[in-house]
Amino acid sequence: MIKRILPYYARIWRMEIYIYGRHAVEEALERRPDLVLGVHLASAIAIDTDLLGTYLKQGGRADDLSKRVLAEIPKDAAHQGAVARLNADKLLIPFKDFKNSLVPTPDTSLVVLGELTDPHNVGAIIRSAAAFGVSAVLIPEHRQAPINGTVIKVSAGTAFSIPLVLVGNINSALRDLKEKGCWVYGLDMEGDAPLPSEDFRRPSVFVVGNEGKGIREKTVALCDSILTIPIHARAESLNAAAAAATVMYAWSARHASALQK
Repeated sequence: MIKRILPYYARIWRMEIYIYGRHAVEEALERRPDLVLGVHLASAIAIDTDLLGTYLKQGGRADDLSKRVLAEIPKDAAHQGAVARLNADKLLIPFKDFKNSLVPTPDTSLVVLGELTDPHNVGAIIRSAAAFGVSAVLIPEHRQAPINGTVIKVSAGTAFSIPLVLVGNINSALRDLKEKGCWVYGLDMEGDAPLPSEDFRRPSVFVVGNEGKGIREKTVALCDSILTIPIHARAESLNAAAAAATVMYAWSARHASALQK
């Protein structure tokens, strides 16, 4: 069984991924050129020529967009003639390194993805986290939609501007963060802490649960509060990305300085 499981996760968290779309590729070249292993273009003007020129002067490589490369991205992907190959390992920060450098303040907030399976939700949450001044997004190594081209595309390139932290065990990570003085919030429509009443005075950690099953029971037990978002009766609930964005906005409204860093 172990021999079967390990190769599976090795494929999910493989070193190289392909991203696609003009904006995503340009963001990678501008913000994290160290990640780019190569670009593949349908034409020389598929992306910003200045960014491409700088990348090539630094020793980067650009090739024609081939059928072989197109086979590495979704068939219906809106690639706009631009694809790039990235070193995903360098994009993800090991939790131990992140924890050792973290000095939480009241303006610190972190988002923990609790085994989300939809890459569109992952990308949308990363984009909201970047927009609302969140310090980092923590991503579990297992049972989680991996960082891939779809995530990067949906994040509108913000995955290159906010730290993405790879976590081996969510519960262990939460314990470490609590020891550093963080207050852990779980997001659940059945929670007992209404979002409008929270003042978020302490460093905040927001755990977003799986789209169908929510937050695991053992993880719920580690949460200091379970946030609930008041909504109209005609809607049963919000999806994971919408709920996370609502909470992050509410937090940022109380920490305006976080939007200026």
